[in-house]
Amino acid sequence: MIGLIDYGAGNVRSVYKALETVGADVQLFPDPAGTGRPNELLAADKIVLPGVGAFGDCMAGLRRAGLIEGLLQAVEQGRPLLGICVGMQVLFEEGDEMGTHAGLALLPGRVVRFSWPKEGKKGTLPLKIPHTGWNQVEPIGTSPLFHGLPHAAWTYFNHAYYCQTREEHVLAVTDYGGPFPSVVGRGSVYGIQFHPEKSQATGLHILRNFVERVGR
Repeated sequence: MIGLIDYGAGNVRSVYKALETVGADVQLFPDPAGTGRPNELLAADKIVLPGVGAFGDCMAGLRRAGLIEGLLQAVEQGRPLLGICVGMQVLFEEGDEMGTHAGLALLPGRVVRFSWPKEGKKGTLPLKIPHTGWNQVEPIGTSPLFHGLPHAAWTYFNHAYYCQTREEHVLAVTDYGGPFPSVVGRGSVYGIQFHPEKSQATGLHILRNFVERVGR
């Protein structure tokens, strides 16, 4: 069973439908029919943390939902966790969006704003922030998330901030005025900066790999 975190992010229903499409048994947390205890989340086999909006708002939503303790306990017990977009960013220690905010500290590093404009690949126009639209994901490490995917597959992005972390935790990069981590991972914790629910066949493939291959 895939536990899908619902802290008020607007895209949770789209992620729910995408997970169902790849054959997952999905349950929302917090569970309206549950006890409300933090360890409720331990009933999930794997966890997906989606995200839209700001880093601080995401962390505040997780606190309001009473899910941070259960989320950390689940990871400590080895449950695979996939963070999406802002859900990836809050896996890190700190984020700089609209002030400085503490994250979940499941991965070392911080989240910072793109610092250009720099010239685009054609050397003509400065790159726009936020980084919105289709771009390529280039694996630089092995991961079950990449099984059966072509190199440099196209996915859909929408973000103005990116993660700075240790090289050993970067599984793939994307170029936007320079390379930034678009897939990260350590142990059972994974993060993807793009939106798989908006990335058509490639996004569904990655979600299927998480459901079927991660943790085996």
